[in-house]
Amino acid sequence: MPEHISRKELKQDKIHDAIEHGAEAVFSHTTVLAAAVLAVVVVGVGYGGWRFYTDRKTVQATAALDGATKAYSARIGATPDPNDPGEPFYLTETARAEDAAKKFSIIAEKYPSTNPGRLAAYYAALCYEDLERHNQALEQLRKISSGKDKELVAMSQYQIGVIYERTGKTADAAKVFRDLAEHSSVFVPRPLVLLELAETLRQSDPKEAASVYEKLKKEFPNTAVSEEADRGLETLAPKS
Repeated sequence: MPEHISRKELKQDKIHDAIEHGAEAVFSHTTVLAAAVLAVVVVGVGYGGWRFYTDRKTVQATAALDGATKAYSARIGATPDPNDPGEPFYLTETARAEDAAKKFSIIAEKYPSTNPGRLAAYYAALCYEDLERHNQALEQLRKISSGKDKELVAMSQYQIGVIYERTGKTADAAKVFRDLAEHSSVFVPRPLVLLELAETLRQSDPKEAASVYEKLKKEFPNTAVSEEADRGLETLAPKS
């Protein structure tokens, strides 16, 4: 799983999925007790088979995702990397994004109920964005946003905001970032979202942008975030 997060590409290496199962009963009659034990055995076998099936699917999806992520971050060039000739390479970034998008889409469609499958859907959306297929990216991201995993939902919503910003839908982007700022998560922290919000508002509402920068300075004093806010204010202020 990928481990870094950037402004362009938010990724997640852990998607939480817990399943709890348990039951308890008290029987006084021997016949009833025997029937209950048999029922528990049958349920246990069924549950064990289901877990084996889902675990196997997850292992398969993880292996497929590893191959797709290698394509996504592969070298751009006319020849393989001399230090690692077995790794994939592409002539152009477009060719790389197209191939990675296909790989991720296949994984997402084949393993939709697994964590790697859901993450593959997110990666596919990033590829569509790289290819400037914004409508396709937004469609994919909106599907992910309807899921239950808080982190993956936040990551998808953030990327929706970024696409809105890049395609000139400033008001929509600002709305997304404001909401995320109030419900920040581990992978989409409040300072990141507020910086994005301020950047979005620079042209349409410089006064509010300045207010967001000031808020960042107040909430995160003596930090890199505060320094970034200072730079934003300096470039926002009119030159005398």
